[in-house]
Amino acid sequence: MQASATPNAHPQLEAAVSHLADLIAYDTTSAYSNLELIHHMEEFFARLGAEVKVLPHESGEKANLVARLGPADVAGIVLSGHTDVVPANPKNWQSAPFKLEQRGSRLFGRGTCDMKGFAACVMAAAPAFASGDLQRPFYFCFSHDEEVGCLGAPAIARYLAELKVPPALAIIGEPSEMKLINGQKGKIAMRVTVRGEGGHSSFSPQHVNAVEYASRIITMIAERSRRYEQDGPFDHDFTVPHATTLTTMIEGGVATNVTPDTCSFIFELRSIDQEAAATDIQALISDIEAALLPEMQRQSADAAIEWQQLFAYPAMGDATNSDMFKKLEPFLPERGGKVSYGSEGGVFEIDGGIPSVIIGPGSIRQAHKPDEFIETDQLNQCLAFFDKLSAWMKFCVQ
Repeated sequence: MQASATPNAHPQLEAAVSHLADLIAYDTTSAYSNLELIHHMEEFFARLGAEVKVLPHESGEKANLVARLGPADVAGIVLSGHTDVVPANPKNWQSAPFKLEQRGSRLFGRGTCDMKGFAACVMAAAPAFASGDLQRPFYFCFSHDEEVGCLGAPAIARYLAELKVPPALAIIGEPSEMKLINGQKGKIAMRVTVRGEGGHSSFSPQHVNAVEYASRIITMIAERSRRYEQDGPFDHDFTVPHATTLTTMIEGGVATNVTPDTCSFIFELRSIDQEAAATDIQALISDIEAALLPEMQRQSADAAIEWQQLFAYPAMGDATNSDMFKKLEPFLPERGGKVSYGSEGGVFEIDGGIPSVIIGPGSIRQAHKPDEFIETDQLNQCLAFFDKLSAWMKFCVQ
């Protein structure tokens, strides 16, 4: 790869691309273990003299990493990323998804922008961070299972909160095109299972068709989303300025001539109001059950609608009034508003008491797609930002 030949390339760009190639080569799809990647990063940061802590998951198949450079007795800054990626079907890719390939100014591979590009920049910049006396510490935090519900980050947030001097700000490296994001929606993911009564489809009027009732529930969920769009509440700093509901997966039925007795689907609520989210879900459940359950149970007493929360993560609030943000503000990137995608920022804020912002290389529009890529200029910008951050951390007045 000719990353170093890129016009106006940052001196650490070649190292960042090399680290990115190493990270992409680990298939850390959320369904698989991330331990090999975690051990790779553990060894790297330990060689730099960092204090490294691995936080294993109880399954033994996953782990988080926390590494600190700099003094432990003053408040520092978190640089946070997740190690897992969404699945990649090689049939849909022009190149192997877990082998970095450069085409022009673009670097292709699963996780390049979401979000191993940020991790690669952290690793490329870390030797410079370690080369001088830091007046405040960096905490490098890398989690498991963000893509399936921010499952690893709470353990990191709790670990940091229990330190004698916790960090004062977290920078989440989700792809933001290196703009500063000061708000992120929360999310609740629900599984709904409709229990009906099946039988031969020629007797369908005598049955409770689980698929049909599921479709009616899905319609009510979609109607709720339209009401959010029309009536709010609104926050126009968000890319989508209101809450949304969306059905994302569905499964039901066994044959073309059998009335289906079971149908299951998953839907989400993305909220701008942290406190209203759980209340809104409960109100939606109550409305659906009041409208449909009596009708279902008149046909079959055993008919039911079952609700299961799969996961939830909190919204990330506005950290711009925090003390550390105000100290860093003179060299932070331009504001990019608030985003509708999820991050671990809300977890750091709620579980760890650490104000958080999002600043990371790459575009969210490239995430979760075949032929995911990141522009080398985005890595350049990230590395240049780290230069400013490192200089302040070495010479700041405590």
